[in-house]
Amino acid sequence: MTTRAVPNRPGPPPPPPLPALLAAAHGGPALAVTAVTGLLAVRGGLRPLDAVVVTAAVFTGQLTIGWGNDLLDLRRDRAVGRTDKPLAVGSLPVGLAARALAVAASACLLLSALAGWRFALVNATLATGAGHAYNLGLKATAWSWAPYACAFGTLPSVVTLAGPAGSWAPLWTTGAGVALGVGAHLLNTLPDLADDERTGVRGLPHRIGERRSRVLAAVLLPAASLLTVLGPAGRPPAWAWTVLALVVVLAALTLVTRGRTPFRAAVTIALVDVALLVAAG
Repeated sequence: MTTRAVPNRPGPPPPPPLPALLAAAHGGPALAVTAVTGLLAVRGGLRPLDAVVVTAAVFTGQLTIGWGNDLLDLRRDRAVGRTDKPLAVGSLPVGLAARALAVAASACLLLSALAGWRFALVNATLATGAGHAYNLGLKATAWSWAPYACAFGTLPSVVTLAGPAGSWAPLWTTGAGVALGVGAHLLNTLPDLADDERTGVRGLPHRIGERRSRVLAAVLLPAASLLTVLGPAGRPPAWAWTVLALVVVLAALTLVTRGRTPFRAAVTIALVDVALLVAAG
């Protein structure tokens, strides 16, 4: 008596690799920049719908930068054995990441257009565009700091240009953004200095070394906070100086900690600075 083989039925499709997509998009920094944008939108007095559109446009732009970075660096990340990169270890298909980038880019352009032509122009070129310029080659030059300075420096204006007045943000906010951006770049690169050197990437932090990068960042980050406290008209509230002391402690951590902790401290300082602005009105 023969038995008839029962064909194997295909199992349920695997769930979408959302955690891998978020990791490949550098989700932590992307969400931090998005949170800063949302807080700036609150302080800028944007209408609720406009604030949502502006924040979503910046968020989708940040997603394209992260996915673009990991797609361009795929061969380099595999060469140095980066196990924290979903594309490099194969947990995220390249095609899916490319399609996600295309969808996010389309959403960014559409949302930017809805926020007005001034916002769209600055967000697409000086903010999001600066991130892609970094990915496409500036990261390996002595000008690696410039895209960070440009993107962070123009972020306050990205919000104000979407407002009723359609104006540029005050210069002191631009200066604070530049200081934060460059400081964040110096600290974000530190854990990857050796791997980058092996694959031919030599940005500013690689050229000046780890120690000088830490010291420079520890100066720039409190400088950004000081501009945030002294920049607005009127006398700073007394509690602002207490918060500034906290920033100094966080900046000191960037000198003595390792791994991603210094960069997380820089992100925390950025959020503290924007919270200072919102609280000060």
